[in-house]
Amino acid sequence: MKKLTSILIFAAVISTGAMAQKQTPPEGSKPKDFKLSEKKTLSYPNGLKSTFVTYGSIPKVSVSLIIKTGNIHEEKNQTWLADLTGKMLKEGTSSMDFKLLSKKAASMGGSINVSVGVEQVTIGGSVLSEFAADFITMLSDLAMNPAFPASELERIKTDMKRDLAVQKGVPQNIAEEKFFQAMYKDHPYGRYFPTEAMISSYTLPMVKNFYDKNFGAKRSVIYVVGNFDESAVKAAIEKGLAKWKPGPGLVYPPVNLVAKKDTAIIDRKGAPQTTLMIGLPVLTPKDKDYVAQVITNSLLGGSFGSRITSNIRENKGYTYSPYSYVQNRHGGSIWVETADVTSEHTIASLNEIVKEIKRLQTEQPSKNELEGIQRYEAGIFVLRNTSPDGIINQLNFLDQNGLPDSYLNNYVQNMYKVTPEKVTQLAKEKFKYENMTIVMVGDKGQIQHQAGKTTEKKAF
Repeated sequence: MKKLTSILIFAAVISTGAMAQKQTPPEGSKPKDFKLSEKKTLSYPNGLKSTFVTYGSIPKVSVSLIIKTGNIHEEKNQTWLADLTGKMLKEGTSSMDFKLLSKKAASMGGSINVSVGVEQVTIGGSVLSEFAADFITMLSDLAMNPAFPASELERIKTDMKRDLAVQKGVPQNIAEEKFFQAMYKDHPYGRYFPTEAMISSYTLPMVKNFYDKNFGAKRSVIYVVGNFDESAVKAAIEKGLAKWKPGPGLVYPPVNLVAKKDTAIIDRKGAPQTTLMIGLPVLTPKDKDYVAQVITNSLLGGSFGSRITSNIRENKGYTYSPYSYVQNRHGGSIWVETADVTSEHTIASLNEIVKEIKRLQTEQPSKNELEGIQRYEAGIFVLRNTSPDGIINQLNFLDQNGLPDSYLNNYVQNMYKVTPEKVTQLAKEKFKYENMTIVMVGDKGQIQHQAGKTTEKKAF
């Protein structure tokens, strides 16, 4: 009886599976157009700007003070000095040390964070709505009156040296350092890692000097998004950040990106994988075809269903997680494809990437393939704007790139206007393989051996 029952269950499973294979899931609906919530922007005599957006029903608010400085304003032999300044900044103010600062933020239902990027420093966090004004007062104090305690400097520098040693042992970081050096040369964007000696040389006066030269109201914008008492928030800004020193105006070192064929191999003898990076300068967000470029990138390598991913991951099994992206910097943008491939398939993987680039230049994507990518990208875009932090990121993107609100409001519509012809045109004009920089971190001997054997030497 047990045997008969098992057979019947097995038959039912097979039958159900067969039915499931015959059924096709319903097509997803087209994402709705995005509309930016009403925002209020104010400018202050000292150069500070503020932007308020009332959003959602949850009694929380996100606040971000974004200061337009970072690694971009480091001088030669000062790599990561901005990072050190940010870590010292987080140690507290003249009236509140780090422990008290953290405890006070926690009592508001949140935390306060300091992050340092290439082009901006962000001080902010999320708290319960009733504490919005108090949080802004605390944030203002941290930005305007950092303690920079001398007692913490050596500890932080030691932590940074440890972090440096760890990061320099990661193949992906090694590839990025070489790739961005090749693309940006002596520009700060190309300075990826400091030396340990550099970190050792940094002093408290150097930290304070970097802060004095680069922090101030003229370079700052404060975003407040969520549920909050607008009058209380305005009053907190007026009492604090609106009285901050104006500081320096915003100046960025000019970028001179040149598309140039270049290949570099960084040897890791016996490595089981090779980290590949390949790319070149492309359109910036201010260019009229930038949205079409977003679609082109997603179709080529920037989504899980992209052509390069389907080829070298699904069909060939050379890699697990290849992907491409557009890196936007002030003054230029770069398209990058990266993949960690099995060592014995390094050149084969590169040849397949090249094949997909060239195929897109000569064969237009089908209507169904393009619509699938458009739905994916439009859906992701709408999801990015469904939280206060997401809205802040989008508003900051507009500010960084000097774009109008209509860029966001028309984004979904403009995505659906991209045609197969436009995708192929951009692939042909902007993704020229013969102008790409290639970096490979892996077993150099094996890579060179494969390059010598391949019949498709154009890829190397």
